[in-house]
Amino acid sequence: MTIGIMSAMPEEAHRLAAELRREAEHVHGGRVYYTGELDGVRVVLVFSRIGKVAAAATAQHLIDIHRVGAIVFTGVAGAIDPTLRLGDIVVADRLWQHDMDASPIFPALEIPLLGRSSFEADRSIQATLVRSAEEFVRAGLCSELPVQVVRELGLSTPRVLVGDVASGDRFVSSQVERRRVRQRIPGAVCVEMEGGAVAQVCHEQGVPLGVVRVISDSADEAAASDFGRFVSDAASRYGLGIVRRFVRAWGGG
Repeated sequence: MTIGIMSAMPEEAHRLAAELRREAEHVHGGRVYYTGELDGVRVVLVFSRIGKVAAAATAQHLIDIHRVGAIVFTGVAGAIDPTLRLGDIVVADRLWQHDMDASPIFPALEIPLLGRSSFEADRSIQATLVRSAEEFVRAGLCSELPVQVVRELGLSTPRVLVGDVASGDRFVSSQVERRRVRQRIPGAVCVEMEGGAVAQVCHEQGVPLGVVRVISDSADEAAASDFGRFVSDAASRYGLGIVRRFVRAWGGG
């Protein structure tokens, strides 16, 4: 089976790209799809660009042209659960589109004509991502991230949890916006801009999906600066550490 690996930005997974033993590059829609092997597992890696439309188009191309049997999305997210801290890892349970509102024709949040408001991540992928993230935190964090980065960002004891993820075409960067998303989706623990759209595509096409997000900011007024620093210093190391362990455990079987 070929696994599709997606990130919105190269900064989130450029170390994965560097470790991939590449066999081919395919350019479509301004994106480069890198086919190759990661630790003996066949994968296609692509940076979708930011936002739901970009992510959905990329996921559909992975399914139609590259015939991937599963997709894993890795990247960063903003925390809306106040207990989450920088560097915590969220493995998606259900994925929502917090800006979907076709009311009064359909209930707010419901995806028109699908009769549902959220999509569940694949349970097998989810469980393997949790184990992979826990192993990374336990054994890889301090060895695969520079000590200075771990210390300066306060990453010494990150948590790994399963929670709902809210996606929308807006960078949430104020406490007012953060509260609004949490009120609409009480179970959501973090916000990002792609996962819910990829989940809808995978649901409609019958392709299993897993999403793993690392908290880069608190989706508040400091979000832009915190996001930039975390993405620059730590995001790609998390992506490589978690996804590499995932493909060994799940793809290798």
